[in-house]
Amino acid sequence: MIPKYLHKYFWDTNPNNVSAKKDNRDIIYRILNEGDVLAIKWMFKNFDINLIKEALMKRRGFTPRSLNFWRLFFDIPKNKILCLNKPCKKGQKILWPY
Repeated sequence: MIPKYLHKYFWDTNPNNVSAKKDNRDIIYRILNEGDVLAIKWMFKNFDINLIKEALMKRRGFTPRSLNFWRLFFDIPKNKILCLNKPCKKGQKILWPY
């Protein structure tokens, strides 16, 4: 289970069913993308730094602002971030050309 103050990040599901062990990548994604200071502190306390970096590098759907902030924070080169690679960007335009 996750703390009550993180429930707001899981508006689309029952937050009581979210497990820090089972849903770790989804939790990390939501906190990196939308989290406040309290959520970020909890994330760093509960998850290994390498797991956090891996989620950032391999998960799609980050906002450009949060993706670039965390990329710089962790000093990860652009070419290591899946969503910053050209095929990913090009595919988004094909799927939704508007």
